[in-house]
Amino acid sequence: MTITNSNKEDISEIFRLYKLATDYQRLKFPRNLWPVFDEDLITTEITENRQFKLEIENEIACVWAITHSDPQIWDGSENDSSIYIHRIATNPDFRGSNFVQKIVDWSKAFANEHKKHFIRMDTCGDNVRLINHYTSSGFKFLGMKKLKNTSELPSHYHNADVCFFEIALEH
Repeated sequence: MTITNSNKEDISEIFRLYKLATDYQRLKFPRNLWPVFDEDLITTEITENRQFKLEIENEIACVWAITHSDPQIWDGSENDSSIYIHRIATNPDFRGSNFVQKIVDWSKAFANEHKKHFIRMDTCGDNVRLINHYTSSGFKFLGMKKLKNTSELPSHYHNADVCFFEIALEH
């Protein structure tokens, strides 16, 4: 298993995994589906080294992105030194491998290396199973609320109940 930055050659696979994740969401949680993401967003994340992949035997098993600021989602936290994890998508051939725990372990090292104090994540919808999965992977569930301003966010955030998760790091 290796974790590295995604590259432009990975874009078609990233979008394939997003589509498969959305198909899975449609079956399990049909109220909060991911939209089709803009390729420019993914390209920017790759260029800025914020899109990552976990590979097993040269096959992409999981992808995710990070930001270093998330003021529309984490209102009032814009000055906190954090990384924000977004869009974890797992290749169905590897589902059940607990990649969230592997991402948490990677995130702790990444955050410490970059002198960040928090690892944060959000998800839309009241999905008890997913909440339990994230908390069992080390996140503290901070609660759920509707966002005040979603004008610049993807459509799945519009009028959604958003769950907030955080890991506080000790330095």
